[in-house]
Amino acid sequence: MSKVSRRSFLLAGGSAAIVGVAAAAGLAGVQERLRWRGGDPFSLGVASGHPTADGFVLWTRLAPHPLTIDPDMPGGLLAPDLPVRYEIAADPAFQRVVQQGWATAEASYAHSVHLEVRGLQAGRPYWYRFACGDAVSRTGRAMTAPPPGAAVERLRFGFVSCSHFEHGYFSAYRHLAAEHPDVVLYLGDYIYEYAAGGPAVRLLRDRAETTRLAAYRFRYAEYRSDPDLQALHAECPSLVTWDDHEVQNDYADQWSESFDEPDVFLARRAAAYQAFYEHMPLRTRPNGPSLRIYGRTSFGSLADISVLDGRQYRSRKPCYYPPENGGAYLTNDADCPERKEVSRTMLGMPQEAWLYNGFRQSRARWNIVAQAMMMTELREPYPGDRIGYLSEDWNGYPACRARLLRQIQACKLSNPIVVAGDMHSFWTNDLKVDFADERAPVIATELVGTSVTSIPPPAEAYAKLLAQNPHVRYFDSGRNGYVSVDLTRERMAARLRVVSDVADPDASVSTLKTFVVEDGCPGAVGA
Repeated sequence: MSKVSRRSFLLAGGSAAIVGVAAAAGLAGVQERLRWRGGDPFSLGVASGHPTADGFVLWTRLAPHPLTIDPDMPGGLLAPDLPVRYEIAADPAFQRVVQQGWATAEASYAHSVHLEVRGLQAGRPYWYRFACGDAVSRTGRAMTAPPPGAAVERLRFGFVSCSHFEHGYFSAYRHLAAEHPDVVLYLGDYIYEYAAGGPAVRLLRDRAETTRLAAYRFRYAEYRSDPDLQALHAECPSLVTWDDHEVQNDYADQWSESFDEPDVFLARRAAAYQAFYEHMPLRTRPNGPSLRIYGRTSFGSLADISVLDGRQYRSRKPCYYPPENGGAYLTNDADCPERKEVSRTMLGMPQEAWLYNGFRQSRARWNIVAQAMMMTELREPYPGDRIGYLSEDWNGYPACRARLLRQIQACKLSNPIVVAGDMHSFWTNDLKVDFADERAPVIATELVGTSVTSIPPPAEAYAKLLAQNPHVRYFDSGRNGYVSVDLTRERMAARLRVVSDVADPDASVSTLKTFVVEDGCPGAVGA
């Protein structure tokens, strides 16, 4: 028996027949004859993202057996490109279908679908579903953005980061989905490339570190099989960026933590980026080890959200040399003057230019900068009673941070808010051009969300740093969750939401604290 009929589906005798049927009968003929055996081709769910005023991107991936380990059959499917039917409706019952047609599940991208939808009404929800043969997907909810410059009174969004599968259940995703935000920002470490080193709440089936395309695909399939993650993607449109663990811990452009040769590491990065594309509602395809994910989404005159990529284009970490300094390490200016070199960049000069041009052109009341890593300066004790900085985050790229904040100041950007993840803890910070001067004006507000499941840092160790960092207004560790934001023209209210126990799949949720930023007044205040 062939692999196709044994492990996937039977269509008039197998994959070769698909091509003949498609040529003879067209897409409808393929659909009529396709029967799935023993597996749901929509097992990884559906998603929408990148809303515009007249459309969005819809995603799914055909994977009847998502955890098949055969690298030649990702998702248990061995077939050429397959036609997938879609419907988009103005109501969840699909009584008013406004668009329908065909999309393609591309074999070269693990039979993922990336459907760019246009021609819809601005500023409203839509519902969508896919069908392939005798299988129908779950229903998803998408949103179009308001028209450019439209008077929008309210925007509700959440942001999440750092979801290690083995460290707990994704109940935070379920609770955020229940809030029905207009959009969710995924701020990195959506997957982890390695397995947990210590005790695990639940185990991955493949615990080896991912380095090749088949392994990255399998890791995403394990994560995407989680019902709470599927619920959040189906209910809420997404804007996504990555951090390091989608590829390798602490990597920077072509420089790996393990000092791999650049061509070797870029081959790994190409595999990781392709798998990321295959599992996200993105417009742009990867080109080898390159994939543009930064972009800007406008919500009328109320808010612009600029999503940044802080990994792909950055300069190498300061004083990067073997054997120990491939990852994050503590440095100071005496030992590592390279840290403060003006030419160093976290974003790459083209992305910096794009971002600053957007600042100058923005007419939005609120300007959200969404990216992976905490931007504020964090001074830490260093041997010899000196102050040090981690090389891996924005503290390893202070010239780039200063350029960004000076641009905000120079163009008088309205209500700049930076949101970030990575720290596995909550932080609320004042951003300044000169952090050493306590009297320096506050340029922007930063909100850092805790992890969905990843283990938080030791609270006591970080609490000792606060006296060295007066621009930190709030810090809390030891809890997992997300941040839920309610934005109006007058103020931003950010609720720090925490789940009761990541080891409990039925964990409850509560609000730890709420911070408010008033229009025209940078700096968050506890409510």
